[in-house]
Amino acid sequence: MKYMVLDKQENKKKIGILGGSFDPAHIGHIKISKEAKKKFGLDKIIWAITKKNPFKNKSSLSLEKRIKHAKKINQNNLFIRVKYFENKIKSNRTIDLLRYIKKQNKNTDIFFIMGADSLINFHKWKNSDLISSICKILVFDRDRYKRKSLSSVSFKKYNKKSLKFIKFNKVNISSSKLRKI
Repeated sequence: MKYMVLDKQENKKKIGILGGSFDPAHIGHIKISKEAKKKFGLDKIIWAITKKNPFKNKSSLSLEKRIKHAKKINQNNLFIRVKYFENKIKSNRTIDLLRYIKKQNKNTDIFFIMGADSLINFHKWKNSDLISSICKILVFDRDRYKRKSLSSVSFKKYNKKSLKFIKFNKVNISSSKLRKI
């Protein structure tokens, strides 16, 4: 009897991390999560909700309301897990979150998901070089940000190494637009 030898990479799980304030979570977040799952064969995606984004003002909704809303809109998306890690890891920094998730999921490839608007200032994030060595970075195109993100310091530095820019049919929505309604 012959046994099939599996490549080690085939056995690895793939987890996507979409971090942010989700103020509020919306269909655009779901759409990029579904696209990342489909294109990269992700087993699950964690929406890591932060109490406060270091680059933004205070959130308009409480953390509890943002978590509850994110869970509600994902009740049919069983591959998406809504989580809050900051009490466990004592930090709101992406590098600390990724280290924690990597430690908890040893035989796993981590994919960090962000919008093109976040890539523009990614080089200012704490330990951005280390982030790019821990995970693959998936950058999703966003209206009005493509040109600026593709000419950013971070795109030039990480493209073809650990960064993948994804063009897709965007949803013309954002949390800031929703807050104005």
